[in-house]
Amino acid sequence: MSGGPDSSGAISRRAFVGAAGLASAGLLATAYATPAAATAGDATDAGPAVVPFYATHQAGVATPTQDCLVFAAYDVTAPGRSALLALLRTWTDASARLCAGQLLAGDTYPGAPAPDTGEALGLGPAHLTVTAGFGPTLFDSRFGLADRRPAALADLPSFAGDALEPARSGGDLCIQACADDPQVAFHAVHDLTRLALGTATLRYLQLGFGRASSTSSQQVTPRNLMGFKDGTDNLTDEEPDLLERYVWVGSEGDQPWMRGGTYLVARRIRIHLEAWDRSTLDEQEQAVGRDKASGAPLGGTAEHDPVNLRAVGKDGLPVIPAGAHIRVAAPATNGGERILRRGFNFADGVDPVTGELDAGLFFICFQRDPRRQFVRIQTRLSEQDSMGRYLVHTSSGLFACPRGPVPGGSWGDALS
Repeated sequence: MSGGPDSSGAISRRAFVGAAGLASAGLLATAYATPAAATAGDATDAGPAVVPFYATHQAGVATPTQDCLVFAAYDVTAPGRSALLALLRTWTDASARLCAGQLLAGDTYPGAPAPDTGEALGLGPAHLTVTAGFGPTLFDSRFGLADRRPAALADLPSFAGDALEPARSGGDLCIQACADDPQVAFHAVHDLTRLALGTATLRYLQLGFGRASSTSSQQVTPRNLMGFKDGTDNLTDEEPDLLERYVWVGSEGDQPWMRGGTYLVARRIRIHLEAWDRSTLDEQEQAVGRDKASGAPLGGTAEHDPVNLRAVGKDGLPVIPAGAHIRVAAPATNGGERILRRGFNFADGVDPVTGELDAGLFFICFQRDPRRQFVRIQTRLSEQDSMGRYLVHTSSGLFACPRGPVPGGSWGDALS
């Protein structure tokens, strides 16, 4: 496969460069070399299953949603902006190589660890995307960035029914790695975590399987662990005008470095599947507002039929109940606001206290301003959504994702 390793697993070598320049950041600066079977082009060469890394907007937002997720949040431990910027430079260069299906390589001194963790050798790029974001805490006094914090990066409020676990909420930095192969996604986060040694520590990690949203009209709407189609009316990459309106930050932003970027909200939503499974089919459909089999809105016949919130049944009651999820979340009931959803199912074993499944939805969404979009929608959902009785939000994170890097640039250029 173009851009991937050869069958022997051999990796070409280049001279070791820059170690002294990054010593203060606690990083090994490694030259990122192309595997022997790859062409001489750089990491922007798009081959089979390659999503271009360098673009106006970061990949992994409107990109057609892949099958697997590894989401990681980090705390920066090294003091000073120079160490932070060195880390972001290293991460950017490494991510460009990984998204092109290439391993990290470079001559190192005797006894040094291998330059790549190696578990993706031979697997190809698998549509890997790596998306980076900056949390609110990155803009405290440690790095002299307080005046660079966007107003839209305001701490999220508490919502009714939250049971957030601090150990897996927040974070100075986040990395969202998505791919069609779970090992390719894990390999990216594994390597970036290793490269951060001495500069940043992993705060929490979430694995996701089975996408629970579609970001392309070419994708079939997937089902969540409740058995319903999820994200029928999501924004897609074929709607650039809507993405400009709802997702990408424009000239209205108070921080020029965020123009072309977006804001990521991540919420780990545990579903009490045992209680859900004991409910009747009618109860489930009334709570969601859709037919479980077809995905059609109640009162409709096909999945993509318009949602008629004004329809009334023979009993004089709304066909779509007042507390139905699709009514409470609809743009028509939220001032016309929309978000780009990008969620994944998760199953993290068994709750040791209750013996129930610890499973649900790792919800990710992107928007221009979370204050008027996510916060507005989630406030209504937390207070009125009939599905809420089956859900508990156990983690939360908010991150500013800058615009896509240019070749030779870095995610850190936004903060330099």
